[in-house]
Amino acid sequence: MTSTKQIYILHIFCIILTGCTSSNSEEIISSIEVGNSILTLSKVADNLDVPWDLQYDPLNNVIIFSEIAGKIKKLDLRTNEVTSIAHLEDVYQLRTLGLLGMALYQPNKGQHYLYLSYTSKTDKNIYSNLVRYDFKEDKLSNPKTLLQIPGNTGHNGSRIIISKDNKILWATGDAAHDNYAQDTTSLNGKILRLNPDGSIPNDNPIANSYVYAWGFRNIQGLTQSASGSIYTSEHGDAIEDEVNLIHPLHNYGWPQIEGMHDTDKEMAIAKISARTEPIHSWTPVIAPSGMAYYNSTAIPTWKNSLLLVTLKTQSMRILKLSDDGTTIVDENVLFTDYLGRLRSVLVLPNGDIYFSSSNRDWNPQKGFPKKKDDAIYRITKSNHVQGPVIRPKTVRKEIALSGKTLYEAYCSSCHKTDGAGIAHLFPSLRQSPIVLGDDNDLASLLLYGTADKKEKSPYEGKMPAFNFLTDEEIELIANYIRTSFGNTGSKISPQTIQSNRRQNAK
Repeated sequence: MTSTKQIYILHIFCIILTGCTSSNSEEIISSIEVGNSILTLSKVADNLDVPWDLQYDPLNNVIIFSEIAGKIKKLDLRTNEVTSIAHLEDVYQLRTLGLLGMALYQPNKGQHYLYLSYTSKTDKNIYSNLVRYDFKEDKLSNPKTLLQIPGNTGHNGSRIIISKDNKILWATGDAAHDNYAQDTTSLNGKILRLNPDGSIPNDNPIANSYVYAWGFRNIQGLTQSASGSIYTSEHGDAIEDEVNLIHPLHNYGWPQIEGMHDTDKEMAIAKISARTEPIHSWTPVIAPSGMAYYNSTAIPTWKNSLLLVTLKTQSMRILKLSDDGTTIVDENVLFTDYLGRLRSVLVLPNGDIYFSSSNRDWNPQKGFPKKKDDAIYRITKSNHVQGPVIRPKTVRKEIALSGKTLYEAYCSSCHKTDGAGIAHLFPSLRQSPIVLGDDNDLASLLLYGTADKKEKSPYEGKMPAFNFLTDEEIELIANYIRTSFGNTGSKISPQTIQSNRRQNAK
Protein backbone atom coordinates (compact mmCIF):
# COMPACT_ATOMS: atom_id res chain seq x y z
CA MET A 1 0.00 0.00 0.00
CA THR A 2 1.29 3.45 -0.87
CA SER A 3 2.02 5.60 2.16
CA THR A 4 1.01 9.23 2.59
CA LYS A 5 4.70 10.14 2.57
CA GLN A 6 5.22 8.37 -0.79
CA ILE A 7 2.24 10.18 -2.30
CA TYR A 8 3.65 13.50 -1.07
CA ILE A 9 7.08 12.76 -2.59
CA LEU A 10 5.45 11.72 -5.87
CA HIS A 11 3.45 14.98 -5.90
CA ILE A 12 6.59 17.08 -5.37
CA PHE A 13 8.36 15.12 -8.13
CA CYS A 14 5.50 15.86 -10.55
CA ILE A 15 5.69 19.56 -9.73
CA ILE A 16 9.42 19.58 -10.50
CA LEU A 17 8.87 17.76 -13.79
CA THR A 18 6.12 20.16 -14.87
CA GLY A 19 7.73 23.36 -13.68
CA CYS A 20 7.05 25.08 -17.02
CA THR A 21 3.36 24.14 -16.93
CA SER A 22 0.47 26.12 -15.50
CA SER A 23 -3.20 25.21 -15.31
CA ASN A 24 -6.03 27.71 -15.38
CA SER A 25 -9.63 27.27 -14.39
CA GLU A 26 -11.97 29.10 -16.76
CA GLU A 27 -13.18 32.37 -15.25
CA ILE A 28 -16.52 33.75 -16.43
CA ILE A 29 -16.23 37.49 -17.04
CA SER A 30 -19.59 38.49 -18.51
CA SER A 31 -22.27 37.68 -21.06
CA ILE A 32 -22.58 39.31 -24.45
CA GLU A 33 -25.94 39.88 -26.11
CA VAL A 34 -25.71 39.83 -29.91
CA GLY A 35 -29.04 39.82 -31.74
CA ASN A 36 -30.86 36.75 -30.44
CA SER A 37 -27.65 35.08 -29.29
CA ILE A 38 -26.27 34.95 -25.76
CA LEU A 39 -22.48 34.57 -25.61
CA THR A 40 -20.18 33.98 -22.66
CA LEU A 41 -16.89 35.85 -22.27
CA SER A 42 -14.41 33.94 -20.13
CA LYS A 43 -10.72 34.07 -19.30
CA VAL A 44 -8.95 30.79 -19.97
CA ALA A 45 -5.29 31.67 -19.33
CA ASP A 46 -3.45 34.49 -17.59
CA ASN A 47 -0.06 35.64 -16.29
CA LEU A 48 1.25 35.65 -19.87
CA ASP A 49 3.91 37.90 -21.38
CA VAL A 50 2.37 39.77 -24.34
CA PRO A 51 0.95 36.89 -26.39
CA TRP A 52 1.35 38.17 -29.95
CA ASP A 53 -0.14 35.50 -32.21
CA LEU A 54 -2.59 32.61 -31.71
CA GLN A 55 -2.66 29.54 -33.97
CA TYR A 56 -5.07 26.62 -33.70
CA ASP A 57 -3.70 23.07 -33.89
CA PRO A 58 -6.77 20.92 -34.71
CA LEU A 59 -4.81 17.66 -34.55
CA ASN A 60 -4.13 18.13 -30.85
CA ASN A 61 -6.94 20.57 -29.94
CA VAL A 62 -4.51 23.17 -28.62
CA ILE A 63 -3.69 26.80 -29.36
CA ILE A 64 -0.04 27.49 -30.11
CA PHE A 65 0.90 31.06 -29.20
CA SER A 66 3.94 33.29 -29.32
CA GLU A 67 5.08 35.65 -26.56
CA ILE A 68 6.95 38.73 -27.70
CA ALA A 69 10.15 38.05 -25.72
CA GLY A 70 10.76 34.83 -27.66
CA LYS A 71 8.74 32.03 -26.05
CA ILE A 72 6.33 29.68 -27.79
CA LYS A 73 3.67 28.00 -25.66
CA LYS A 74 0.53 25.95 -26.07
CA LEU A 75 -2.89 26.17 -24.44
CA ASP A 76 -4.67 22.82 -24.07
CA LEU A 77 -8.32 23.57 -24.85
CA ARG A 78 -9.55 20.61 -22.81
CA THR A 79 -7.79 21.55 -19.57
CA ASN A 80 -6.71 25.21 -20.10
CA GLU A 81 -3.23 24.04 -19.20
CA VAL A 82 -0.42 26.25 -20.56
CA THR A 83 2.86 24.53 -21.40
CA SER A 84 6.13 25.88 -22.79
CA ILE A 85 7.26 24.53 -26.17
CA ALA A 86 10.37 26.54 -27.02
CA HIS A 87 12.39 29.66 -26.23
CA LEU A 88 14.16 31.28 -29.19
CA GLU A 89 17.40 32.77 -27.95
CA ASP A 90 18.14 34.92 -31.00
CA VAL A 91 14.95 37.00 -30.74
CA TYR A 92 15.68 40.70 -30.20
CA GLN A 93 12.91 42.21 -28.10
CA LEU A 94 12.49 45.97 -27.69
CA ARG A 95 9.08 47.68 -27.52
CA THR A 96 7.27 46.40 -30.64
CA LEU A 97 10.17 44.17 -31.71
CA GLY A 98 10.40 40.50 -30.86
CA LEU A 99 8.68 37.22 -31.67
CA LEU A 100 5.63 38.27 -33.67
CA GLY A 101 3.53 36.41 -36.25
CA MET A 102 3.18 32.65 -36.72
CA ALA A 103 1.49 30.23 -39.10
CA LEU A 104 0.96 26.51 -38.54
CA TYR A 105 1.09 24.37 -41.69
CA GLN A 106 -0.30 20.85 -41.33
CA PRO A 107 -0.78 19.14 -44.72
CA ASN A 108 -2.46 15.73 -44.82
CA LYS A 109 0.77 14.21 -46.05
CA GLY A 110 4.34 15.25 -45.42
CA GLN A 111 6.18 17.32 -42.85
CA HIS A 112 4.32 19.80 -40.64
CA TYR A 113 5.85 23.25 -40.20
CA LEU A 114 5.60 26.27 -37.92
CA TYR A 115 6.50 29.52 -39.67
CA LEU A 116 7.71 32.35 -37.44
CA SER A 117 8.34 36.05 -37.96
CA TYR A 118 10.71 37.63 -35.48
CA THR A 119 13.24 40.42 -35.01
CA SER A 120 16.95 39.80 -34.58
CA LYS A 121 19.97 42.06 -34.15
CA THR A 122 23.57 41.64 -35.28
CA ASP A 123 25.94 44.35 -34.14
CA LYS A 124 23.90 47.51 -34.84
CA ASN A 125 21.77 45.99 -37.59
CA ILE A 126 18.15 44.98 -36.96
CA TYR A 127 16.45 42.38 -39.14
CA SER A 128 13.02 40.86 -39.67
CA ASN A 129 13.22 37.11 -40.24
CA LEU A 130 10.87 34.53 -41.73
CA VAL A 131 11.94 31.19 -40.28
CA ARG A 132 10.47 27.73 -40.85
CA TYR A 133 10.66 25.02 -38.19
CA ASP A 134 9.75 21.37 -38.46
CA PHE A 135 6.86 20.84 -36.03
CA LYS A 136 6.13 17.42 -34.56
CA GLU A 137 4.73 16.37 -31.19
CA ASP A 138 5.09 19.89 -29.77
CA LYS A 139 8.76 20.06 -30.70
CA LEU A 140 10.51 22.50 -33.01
CA SER A 141 13.54 21.37 -34.97
CA ASN A 142 15.56 21.99 -38.12
CA PRO A 143 15.16 25.80 -38.36
CA LYS A 144 15.51 27.25 -41.84
CA THR A 145 15.65 31.00 -42.47
CA LEU A 146 13.59 31.58 -45.59
CA LEU A 147 13.99 35.36 -45.74
CA GLN A 148 15.85 38.02 -43.80
CA ILE A 149 15.03 41.66 -44.56
CA PRO A 150 15.92 45.03 -43.01
CA GLY A 151 14.21 45.83 -39.72
CA ASN A 152 14.08 48.87 -37.50
CA THR A 153 13.03 49.95 -34.02
CA GLY A 154 9.47 50.04 -35.35
CA HIS A 155 7.29 49.25 -38.39
CA ASN A 156 8.31 45.60 -38.71
CA GLY A 157 4.82 44.17 -39.32
CA SER A 158 4.24 41.28 -39.25
CA ARG A 159 1.68 38.48 -39.69
CA ILE A 160 1.83 35.20 -41.59
CA ILE A 161 -0.96 33.05 -43.04
CA ILE A 162 -1.18 29.93 -45.17
CA SER A 163 -3.37 30.76 -48.17
CA LYS A 164 -6.06 28.49 -49.57
CA ASP A 165 -3.64 27.45 -52.34
CA ASN A 166 -0.99 26.48 -49.76
CA LYS A 167 1.29 29.47 -50.23
CA ILE A 168 2.97 31.40 -47.42
CA LEU A 169 1.88 35.06 -47.19
CA TRP A 170 4.13 37.28 -45.06
CA ALA A 171 3.13 40.88 -44.30
CA THR A 172 6.20 43.07 -43.80
CA GLY A 173 6.50 46.61 -42.43
CA ASP A 174 8.30 49.48 -44.16
CA ALA A 175 10.95 49.52 -41.38
CA ALA A 176 10.27 53.28 -41.02
CA HIS A 177 12.06 53.87 -44.31
CA ASP A 178 10.48 56.34 -46.73
CA ASN A 179 11.46 54.50 -49.91
CA TYR A 180 10.95 50.80 -49.20
CA ALA A 181 7.16 50.50 -49.56
CA GLN A 182 7.09 51.90 -53.13
CA ASP A 183 10.21 50.06 -54.29
CA THR A 184 9.15 46.71 -55.76
CA THR A 185 12.75 45.46 -55.57
CA SER A 186 12.60 45.85 -51.77
CA LEU A 187 10.81 43.27 -49.60
CA ASN A 188 9.70 45.79 -46.96
CA GLY A 189 6.20 47.30 -46.89
CA LYS A 190 4.84 44.35 -48.85
CA ILE A 191 2.72 41.24 -48.93
CA LEU A 192 5.22 38.53 -49.89
CA ARG A 193 4.17 35.18 -51.35
CA LEU A 194 6.30 32.05 -51.04
CA ASN A 195 6.13 28.33 -51.58
CA PRO A 196 6.27 26.28 -48.36
CA ASP A 197 9.97 25.59 -48.98
CA GLY A 198 10.72 29.32 -49.30
CA SER A 199 11.09 29.43 -53.08
CA ILE A 200 9.29 31.89 -55.35
CA PRO A 201 6.00 30.57 -56.81
CA ASN A 202 5.95 30.40 -60.60
CA ASP A 203 2.59 32.20 -60.70
CA ASN A 204 3.63 35.21 -58.61
CA PRO A 205 2.54 38.45 -60.29
CA ILE A 206 6.13 39.71 -60.72
CA ALA A 207 8.43 37.13 -62.27
CA ASN A 208 11.24 35.92 -59.97
CA SER A 209 9.96 38.12 -57.12
CA TYR A 210 8.33 37.37 -53.78
CA VAL A 211 6.33 40.62 -54.04
CA TYR A 212 2.58 40.04 -54.28
CA ALA A 213 1.30 43.55 -53.37
CA TRP A 214 3.00 46.69 -52.04
CA GLY A 215 2.63 50.19 -50.64
CA PHE A 216 2.12 49.31 -46.95
CA ARG A 217 3.28 51.07 -43.79
CA ASN A 218 2.87 48.64 -40.90
CA ILE A 219 0.48 45.72 -41.33
CA GLN A 220 -0.70 44.27 -38.01
CA GLY A 221 -3.51 41.94 -39.12
CA LEU A 222 -3.77 39.40 -41.94
CA THR A 223 -6.60 36.96 -42.62
CA GLN A 224 -8.55 35.30 -45.42
CA SER A 225 -12.22 34.60 -46.07
CA ALA A 226 -13.83 31.27 -46.85
CA SER A 227 -13.45 32.05 -50.55
CA GLY A 228 -9.77 32.96 -50.16
CA SER A 229 -10.04 36.78 -50.22
CA ILE A 230 -7.12 38.32 -48.32
CA TYR A 231 -7.64 41.18 -45.86
CA THR A 232 -5.12 43.24 -43.88
CA SER A 233 -5.32 45.76 -41.05
CA GLU A 234 -2.70 48.48 -40.99
CA HIS A 235 -1.51 51.33 -38.81
CA GLY A 236 -1.67 54.76 -40.38
CA ASP A 237 0.44 57.65 -39.16
CA ALA A 238 -1.65 60.37 -37.50
CA ILE A 239 -4.70 59.47 -39.61
CA GLU A 240 -6.20 56.72 -41.75
CA ASP A 241 -5.76 53.36 -40.08
CA GLU A 242 -6.88 50.91 -42.74
CA VAL A 243 -8.48 47.62 -43.69
CA ASN A 244 -7.42 46.55 -47.17
CA LEU A 245 -8.69 43.89 -49.55
CA ILE A 246 -5.53 42.54 -51.16
CA HIS A 247 -5.21 41.98 -54.91
CA PRO A 248 -2.05 40.79 -56.65
CA LEU A 249 0.07 43.49 -58.29
CA HIS A 250 -1.85 46.30 -56.56
CA ASN A 251 -0.16 49.33 -55.01
CA TYR A 252 -1.80 50.53 -51.77
CA GLY A 253 -0.16 53.93 -51.79
CA TRP A 254 2.04 54.41 -48.73
CA PRO A 255 3.82 56.76 -48.15
CA GLN A 256 2.64 58.97 -51.01
CA ILE A 257 -1.01 58.27 -50.27
CA GLU A 258 -2.44 57.60 -46.83
CA GLY A 259 -5.81 55.89 -46.65
CA MET A 260 -8.59 57.17 -48.88
CA HIS A 261 -7.76 59.27 -51.93
CA ASP A 262 -9.36 62.37 -50.51
CA THR A 263 -6.92 65.22 -51.13
CA ASP A 264 -6.06 66.94 -54.41
CA LYS A 265 -2.46 65.74 -54.12
CA GLU A 266 -3.45 62.12 -53.50
CA MET A 267 -5.97 62.07 -56.34
CA ALA A 268 -3.37 63.51 -58.69
CA ILE A 269 -0.86 60.76 -57.74
CA ALA A 270 -3.49 58.03 -58.16
CA LYS A 271 -4.44 59.39 -61.56
CA ILE A 272 -0.86 59.14 -62.82
CA SER A 273 -0.05 55.82 -61.13
CA ALA A 274 -2.90 53.52 -60.09
CA ARG A 275 -3.32 53.04 -56.33
CA THR A 276 -5.87 50.99 -54.41
CA GLU A 277 -7.95 52.53 -51.64
CA PRO A 278 -8.72 50.72 -48.38
CA ILE A 279 -12.20 49.29 -47.98
CA HIS A 280 -12.40 51.01 -44.58
CA SER A 281 -10.36 53.58 -42.67
CA TRP A 282 -10.40 55.35 -39.31
CA THR A 283 -9.54 58.92 -38.41
CA PRO A 284 -8.92 59.32 -35.49
CA VAL A 285 -6.78 56.21 -35.52
CA ILE A 286 -7.69 53.11 -33.51
CA ALA A 287 -4.37 51.18 -33.77
CA PRO A 288 -5.75 48.00 -35.37
CA SER A 289 -3.97 44.75 -34.60
CA GLY A 290 -4.89 41.10 -35.24
CA MET A 291 -7.80 40.17 -37.46
CA ALA A 292 -9.78 36.99 -38.14
CA TYR A 293 -12.58 36.08 -40.53
CA TYR A 294 -15.82 34.84 -38.93
CA ASN A 295 -18.08 32.61 -41.01
CA SER A 296 -19.67 30.31 -38.42
CA THR A 297 -23.39 29.87 -37.87
CA ALA A 298 -22.74 29.76 -34.10
CA ILE A 299 -23.20 33.56 -34.00
CA PRO A 300 -25.45 34.23 -37.01
CA THR A 301 -25.24 38.03 -36.72
CA TRP A 302 -21.46 37.91 -37.16
CA LYS A 303 -21.37 35.50 -40.10
CA ASN A 304 -19.27 36.91 -42.96
CA SER A 305 -17.53 39.49 -40.74
CA LEU A 306 -13.99 40.53 -39.96
CA LEU A 307 -13.17 40.47 -36.24
CA LEU A 308 -10.54 43.13 -35.59
CA VAL A 309 -8.87 43.74 -32.23
CA THR A 310 -7.30 47.10 -31.45
CA LEU A 311 -4.64 48.59 -29.22
CA LYS A 312 -5.43 52.28 -28.83
CA THR A 313 -9.21 51.91 -28.52
CA GLN A 314 -8.79 48.64 -26.56
CA SER A 315 -11.66 47.00 -28.39
CA MET A 316 -12.88 44.28 -30.71
CA ARG A 317 -14.52 45.57 -33.89
CA ILE A 318 -17.07 43.48 -35.76
CA LEU A 319 -16.82 44.58 -39.40
CA LYS A 320 -19.71 43.15 -41.41
CA LEU A 321 -18.76 42.44 -45.02
CA SER A 322 -20.97 42.77 -48.05
CA ASP A 323 -22.01 39.50 -49.69
CA ASP A 324 -19.21 39.81 -52.24
CA GLY A 325 -16.68 40.74 -49.54
CA THR A 326 -15.58 43.96 -51.24
CA THR A 327 -16.98 46.49 -48.76
CA ILE A 328 -17.66 46.85 -45.04
CA VAL A 329 -21.34 47.60 -44.52
CA ASP A 330 -21.57 47.81 -40.73
CA GLU A 331 -19.27 48.26 -37.71
CA ASN A 332 -19.90 47.46 -34.07
CA VAL A 333 -17.55 47.64 -31.10
CA LEU A 334 -17.05 45.49 -28.00
CA PHE A 335 -14.89 45.80 -24.87
CA THR A 336 -13.77 49.44 -25.22
CA ASP A 337 -11.46 50.11 -22.22
CA TYR A 338 -12.73 46.88 -20.61
CA LEU A 339 -9.90 44.37 -21.06
CA GLY A 340 -7.13 46.71 -22.16
CA ARG A 341 -5.07 46.50 -25.33
CA LEU A 342 -5.98 43.55 -27.55
CA ARG A 343 -3.38 41.95 -29.82
CA SER A 344 -4.51 38.75 -31.56
CA VAL A 345 -7.80 37.02 -32.42
CA LEU A 346 -8.56 33.50 -33.64
CA VAL A 347 -11.77 31.76 -34.77
CA LEU A 348 -12.07 28.00 -34.23
CA PRO A 349 -14.03 25.72 -36.58
CA ASN A 350 -16.87 25.43 -34.00
CA GLY A 351 -17.32 29.22 -33.93
CA ASP A 352 -15.57 29.84 -30.61
CA ILE A 353 -13.42 32.98 -30.60
CA TYR A 354 -10.14 33.27 -28.71
CA PHE A 355 -8.26 36.54 -28.33
CA SER A 356 -5.38 37.89 -26.28
CA SER A 357 -4.56 41.07 -24.40
CA SER A 358 -1.35 43.08 -24.73
CA ASN A 359 -1.21 45.05 -21.51
CA ARG A 360 2.40 44.28 -20.58
CA ASP A 361 3.78 45.67 -23.81
CA TRP A 362 5.61 48.96 -24.29
CA ASN A 363 2.54 51.21 -24.12
CA PRO A 364 0.01 50.14 -21.44
CA GLN A 365 -3.07 52.29 -21.14
CA LYS A 366 -4.51 53.85 -18.00
CA GLY A 367 -5.43 51.26 -15.37
CA PHE A 368 -3.37 48.51 -16.99
CA PRO A 369 -1.69 46.10 -16.68
CA LYS A 370 -3.89 44.34 -14.15
CA LYS A 371 -2.41 41.88 -11.65
CA LYS A 372 -2.82 38.76 -13.83
CA ASP A 373 -2.25 40.29 -17.26
CA ASP A 374 -1.72 39.26 -19.96
CA ALA A 375 -4.56 36.87 -20.71
CA ILE A 376 -6.26 34.76 -23.36
CA TYR A 377 -10.06 35.07 -23.49
CA ARG A 378 -12.79 32.97 -25.09
CA ILE A 379 -16.18 33.94 -26.53
CA THR A 380 -18.57 31.01 -26.89
CA LYS A 381 -22.28 30.56 -27.47
CA SER A 382 -24.33 29.99 -24.31
CA ASN A 383 -27.88 29.06 -23.36
CA HIS A 384 -28.14 31.46 -20.42
CA VAL A 385 -26.80 34.71 -19.02
CA GLN A 386 -23.80 34.53 -16.71
CA GLY A 387 -22.53 37.69 -15.05
CA PRO A 388 -23.10 41.26 -16.26
CA VAL A 389 -24.44 41.69 -19.80
CA ILE A 390 -22.60 43.80 -22.37
CA ARG A 391 -23.69 44.61 -25.91
CA PRO A 392 -21.84 45.74 -29.02
CA LYS A 393 -22.08 49.44 -29.68
CA THR A 394 -22.55 51.04 -33.05
CA VAL A 395 -19.59 53.21 -34.03
CA ARG A 396 -20.06 56.87 -33.30
CA LYS A 397 -19.35 58.77 -36.48
CA GLU A 398 -18.49 62.18 -35.11
CA ILE A 399 -16.13 63.48 -32.44
CA ALA A 400 -17.37 66.24 -30.19
CA LEU A 401 -15.47 69.40 -31.03
CA SER A 402 -13.58 70.15 -27.83
CA GLY A 403 -9.90 70.33 -26.93
CA LYS A 404 -10.18 67.36 -24.58
CA THR A 405 -11.88 64.98 -27.02
CA LEU A 406 -9.56 66.01 -29.86
CA TYR A 407 -6.50 65.51 -27.64
CA GLU A 408 -7.70 62.07 -26.55
CA ALA A 409 -8.42 61.11 -30.16
CA TYR A 410 -5.12 62.24 -31.69
CA CYS A 411 -2.51 62.76 -28.96
CA SER A 412 -3.15 60.61 -25.89
CA SER A 413 -1.77 57.33 -27.24
CA CYS A 414 1.73 58.89 -27.24
CA HIS A 415 1.53 61.64 -24.65
CA LYS A 416 -1.01 59.77 -22.44
CA THR A 417 -4.29 61.10 -21.08
CA ASP A 418 -2.48 62.82 -18.19
CA GLY A 419 0.16 64.41 -20.43
CA ALA A 420 2.99 62.41 -18.83
CA GLY A 421 4.40 61.07 -22.11
CA ILE A 422 6.57 57.94 -22.36
CA ALA A 423 10.17 58.06 -21.15
CA HIS A 424 12.72 58.38 -23.98
CA LEU A 425 9.98 58.11 -26.62
CA PHE A 426 7.45 60.93 -26.32
CA PRO A 427 7.96 64.01 -24.12
CA SER A 428 5.83 64.97 -21.17
CA LEU A 429 3.56 67.96 -21.81
CA ARG A 430 3.66 69.04 -18.16
CA GLN A 431 5.45 72.37 -17.89
CA SER A 432 6.92 71.68 -21.31
CA PRO A 433 8.97 74.58 -22.75
CA ILE A 434 7.58 73.95 -26.23
CA VAL A 435 3.98 73.84 -24.97
CA LEU A 436 4.33 76.98 -22.88
CA GLY A 437 6.83 78.74 -25.14
CA ASP A 438 6.54 80.74 -28.35
CA ASP A 439 3.09 80.64 -29.98
CA ASN A 440 4.51 80.18 -33.47
CA ASP A 441 6.77 77.29 -32.45
CA LEU A 442 3.81 75.42 -30.94
CA ALA A 443 1.58 76.14 -33.94
CA SER A 444 4.28 74.94 -36.33
CA LEU A 445 4.87 71.76 -34.32
CA LEU A 446 1.18 70.86 -34.29
CA LEU A 447 0.76 71.59 -37.98
CA TYR A 448 3.91 70.00 -39.36
CA GLY A 449 5.31 67.66 -36.69
CA THR A 450 8.91 66.57 -36.34
CA ALA A 451 9.14 63.70 -38.84
CA ASP A 452 10.99 65.79 -41.44
CA LYS A 453 13.15 67.75 -39.00
CA LYS A 454 16.86 66.95 -39.04
CA GLU A 455 17.66 68.35 -35.58
CA LYS A 456 18.60 65.72 -33.02
CA SER A 457 16.05 65.09 -30.30
CA PRO A 458 16.39 63.28 -26.96
CA TYR A 459 13.18 61.43 -27.85
CA GLU A 460 13.06 58.53 -30.30
CA GLY A 461 9.42 59.02 -31.27
CA LYS A 462 8.58 61.33 -34.17
CA MET A 463 5.52 63.55 -34.06
CA PRO A 464 3.36 63.39 -37.20
CA ALA A 465 1.91 66.43 -38.93
CA PHE A 466 -1.64 67.33 -37.97
CA ASN A 467 -2.23 69.84 -40.76
CA PHE A 468 -5.19 67.75 -41.92
CA LEU A 469 -7.06 69.21 -38.93
CA THR A 470 -8.85 72.52 -39.30
CA ASP A 471 -7.45 75.72 -37.82
CA GLU A 472 -10.17 75.56 -35.16
CA GLU A 473 -9.21 72.00 -34.18
CA ILE A 474 -5.49 72.87 -33.95
CA GLU A 475 -6.38 75.87 -31.81
CA LEU A 476 -8.54 73.74 -29.47
CA ILE A 477 -5.76 71.16 -28.98
CA ALA A 478 -3.12 73.85 -28.42
CA ASN A 479 -5.20 75.63 -25.81
CA TYR A 480 -6.16 72.37 -24.11
CA ILE A 481 -2.55 71.32 -23.55
CA ARG A 482 -1.61 74.85 -22.47
CA THR A 483 -4.24 74.83 -19.74
CA SER A 484 -4.16 71.16 -18.65
CA PHE A 485 -1.74 68.84 -16.80
CA GLY A 486 -0.87 71.63 -14.37
CA ASN A 487 -0.04 74.07 -17.20
CA THR A 488 -1.25 77.68 -16.95
CA GLY A 489 -0.22 79.05 -20.33
CA SER A 490 -1.88 81.78 -22.32
CA LYS A 491 -4.24 80.88 -25.14
CA ILE A 492 -2.97 80.72 -28.69
CA SER A 493 -4.85 82.84 -31.23
CA PRO A 494 -6.56 81.63 -34.43
CA GLN A 495 -4.46 84.14 -36.35
CA THR A 496 -1.25 82.38 -35.26
CA ILE A 497 -2.49 79.06 -36.65
CA GLN A 498 -3.64 80.68 -39.89
CA SER A 499 -0.35 82.59 -40.31
CA ASN A 500 1.74 79.44 -39.88
CA ARG A 501 -0.36 77.51 -42.35
CA ARG A 502 -0.18 80.30 -44.98
CA GLN A 503 3.57 80.73 -44.50
CA ASN A 504 4.26 77.04 -45.08
CA ALA A 505 2.02 77.01 -48.17
CA LYS A 506 4.15 79.63 -49.93
